[in-house]
Amino acid sequence: MATRAIRPELSEAKGRGLHNIGEASAQTGVSAKMIRHYEATGLIPPASRTFANYRLYSEADLHRLRFIKRSRTLGFSMKQIEQLLGLWSDPGRSSAEVKQLALAHARDLSNRIAEMQAMQRTLERLAQHCHGDNRPDCPILDDLAAGEL
Repeated sequence: MATRAIRPELSEAKGRGLHNIGEASAQTGVSAKMIRHYEATGLIPPASRTFANYRLYSEADLHRLRFIKRSRTLGFSMKQIEQLLGLWSDPGRSSAEVKQLALAHARDLSNRIAEMQAMQRTLERLAQHCHGDNRPDCPILDDLAAGEL
């Protein structure tokens, strides 16, 4: 009997253009787990609910989820995404604020890339000096044990 009561409600919601969490996930590429997380952290507004407590998402919610996913793909932090969402939602925003945030993130990425390239060079140099045979001496382990930066 309960199933009969739920189905009309869900089909009515779908008729109004609302989507359950599985559909929202499929249409945005954001996992249901992450959708619930974004809702819990306030990145997306709380979903409306059916009588049976199923989450329902509007097209605006899906658009917001796509925005978050693209921002994550570009490496923005959750805090930065919160700022970007605030700017996106503010029609009186200054594009200078958005540009400043994007350029700061680009500089951070550049610094992280340089750090990773230095790590790569160090590991390659250490590996060149390692015999890689049955001998126990290993400059890689020696370097790690020295704890130098």
